[in-house]
Amino acid sequence: MEQLDRFDRDILDIVQRDCQLKAETIAEQVGLSVSAVQRRLKRLREDGIIRAEVAVVDRKATGTSMVFIVGMEIERDNYDALAKFRLWAEKQDHIQQVYYVTGAVDLIAIITARDVEHYDDIAALIMKENPQIRRMHTNVVLRDVKLGLFVPLNAGDRSDGKA
Repeated sequence: MEQLDRFDRDILDIVQRDCQLKAETIAEQVGLSVSAVQRRLKRLREDGIIRAEVAVVDRKATGTSMVFIVGMEIERDNYDALAKFRLWAEKQDHIQQVYYVTGAVDLIAIITARDVEHYDDIAALIMKENPQIRRMHTNVVLRDVKLGLFVPLNAGDRSDGKA
């Protein structure tokens, strides 16, 4: 995989914000030809740097408005536990994200559900299908403060949003 140059980073910055923009629009913004932008986008996709291009759906409009942040403890002497859970979780649409973390829990999962009862059913299924999970600690999200998967690309950027 090649190192990302300034043009790649600029293109990625643009398509992260709107992946439906035409190559012509992107080319104007980054100062490259349309064909150069198309070649770079193709390479970024083939190299797996652009992993997916998806629609972000308003959860409330779909009736799946609740979000739960769940810390999970796995058995310490079960070295296959993480791999088994990962494979299982990949098939569960309500499990949005899973992180292997340090601290009081081993995994953090972001789970969506219609309501508390639906989440309770999901939690029961997690425990039933994954006996290597010893305990689950659930936090209910009261309000989205910030939601996104944007990856900052310019190393010189500051966290306050100013260049």
